[in-house]
Amino acid sequence: MMGGCCGGLGWFGGWGWFGALLNLFLLLLFVGGMVWLVVWLVRRSGYGRGMSAAPFQAPAAHAAADEPKVILKARYARGEITREQYLQMLRDLEGKEAAS
Repeated sequence: MMGGCCGGLGWFGGWGWFGALLNLFLLLLFVGGMVWLVVWLVRRSGYGRGMSAAPFQAPAAHAAADEPKVILKARYARGEITREQYLQMLRDLEGKEAAS
């Protein structure tokens, strides 16, 4: 009757502290994987990027009109165009909006 429970394998199945650390590592890996999965699903849905809770709704009509200006501003921020080019293109866009 020596050995107690579990067929006498000892603490953590006979693996001792290594078994305990392995179990802890696997638990943390599982929890981390679940957190990553939830974050990935939320980001993929588009929730939190200015979209509503229902990501499949059509965008507002005014958003489509502002899109060229947003793209232009992003290009200027990345340094793809100079300030003069930015201002000229912005004037061109505003002129097209006023003409239409």
